[in-house]
Amino acid sequence: MPELPEIAAYIHALEPRIAGARLEGIRVRSVALLATWDPPLEAAAGRRVVGLRRLGKRIVIALEDDLLLAIHLMIAGRLRWADTPWSIPRKGGLAAFDFSTGSLLLVEAGTKRRARLHLVRGEEALAALDAGGIEVEGSGLAEFRAALLRERHTLKRALTDPRAFSGIGGAFADEILHGARLSPLQMNANLSDAEIERLWHAAREVLAEWTAIRIGETGEGFPEKVTAFHPRMAVHGRHGEPCPVCRAPVQRIVYADRETNYCPSCQTGGRILADRALSRILRDDWPRTLEELEGV
Repeated sequence: MPELPEIAAYIHALEPRIAGARLEGIRVRSVALLATWDPPLEAAAGRRVVGLRRLGKRIVIALEDDLLLAIHLMIAGRLRWADTPWSIPRKGGLAAFDFSTGSLLLVEAGTKRRARLHLVRGEEALAALDAGGIEVEGSGLAEFRAALLRERHTLKRALTDPRAFSGIGGAFADEILHGARLSPLQMNANLSDAEIERLWHAAREVLAEWTAIRIGETGEGFPEKVTAFHPRMAVHGRHGEPCPVCRAPVQRIVYADRETNYCPSCQTGGRILADRALSRILRDDWPRTLEELEGV
């Protein structure tokens, strides 16, 4: 699932391509993509792009006449760019946004159509899509602590709660917790002040580092291989591989269709998280649907 660093890379690539350009039209193959009907998509045709930004894990394209397009890629949605309009592929193609400078294609792998497109008018309507999580980059320690402790959760769940933190998903929660040397199943309410501060520093450093990495890899091109895995990650997606800090094999917890990766030596005092209570803990402290996880 594209998270804050990947969304930042998409926006970095889109800005020189569509800022100031005219949106000539939107072609939609799958009506399941549309989350709003008023104003209609036709209202966006002919409007110029006046800004781009991120809202949580959404890409927001601001248009003239106070119109705002909000694209949520969810798990498998991806964007592609072409300098000339192209046909929407039958397999996985959802929509094409035709600008005066080129065409942005929205595709989604798999058979489940989870990506969503909102067209709203005005900042108040856009704010209704915001789950309310804080931006870690600009947060102070006190603000971070309040967000972390807003509800009792395991640390993995607390970091991925969009009502607490903006733009963090499973991949970077794993990386942040490894950087902070904390167990993904530790309860947030049990942290010491020193551990909370360590987690705050790790969250800021990991997100800043990976945003720079993703943008640096994109360069002047357009993101092509946007996945939740990267060879430079410390633990996420590296089950069985050596931890880059201590060389212990990275372990994983698999529950439903979600995976958590961690280093037992760095994060759990050498303990493997596989006791009898694990399933109950995860069941009680994990959203039951992707929509619940994303706050949509």
